[in-house]
Amino acid sequence: MIRVLICDDQAIVCEGLRRILQSDPQIEVVGTASDGLQALELLAARPVDLVLMDLKMPIMNGVVATRRIAEDHPGVRVLVLTTYDDDHWVMDAVRAGAAGYLLKDTPPAQLLEAIHGTMAGRTYVDPGVTGKLLDSVARSAPPRRPEQRVVLSEREREVLQLMTQGFTNADIARQLYLSEGTVRNYASEIFRKMGVSDRTQAVVFGLRHGLVDLE
Repeated sequence: MIRVLICDDQAIVCEGLRRILQSDPQIEVVGTASDGLQALELLAARPVDLVLMDLKMPIMNGVVATRRIAEDHPGVRVLVLTTYDDDHWVMDAVRAGAAGYLLKDTPPAQLLEAIHGTMAGRTYVDPGVTGKLLDSVARSAPPRRPEQRVVLSEREREVLQLMTQGFTNADIARQLYLSEGTVRNYASEIFRKMGVSDRTQAVVFGLRHGLVDLE
């Protein structure tokens, strides 16, 4: 069972999210908070696995709350769910320790998938903000180091490039006329060569070391 705390200052949003999450028998909504400070108080009082975190809230915003959760409750994952896709919101949330960043127009099925995936150690970033996040990472990237050189096959580069554009495995399979299982195998091999554990880390590595671009 995944225990989820919803943190959003709009009651109607909290209620809507509660209904969506309660449709999944493996998810339990353990509470709702209207600001970051209230979320921290609830975390201190009851076990929580994941916080669905809005960003722009009164008293304590989601970025500050995410940073406090990362410091005080390192075992709790924070999945940002917000209407804001501005560069500074995205980067601040990721730097604060958010495990993923979704926009509120995310379809319910994808939200549930992201919750399960986040708990499994994967990273979810909305395609609408992926470019901004990766561009910021690329601009702040340190010089490339020859000892980290990774050699990818032509097909692996194609798969990684499509990951950079925010395509899912199913999308990549359709684009390249491959089975989804084959795409997963390519992704696993890319992760192995880079020494990373998920798509976002692979894409960031690829940008930093010139294996893909944002064009």
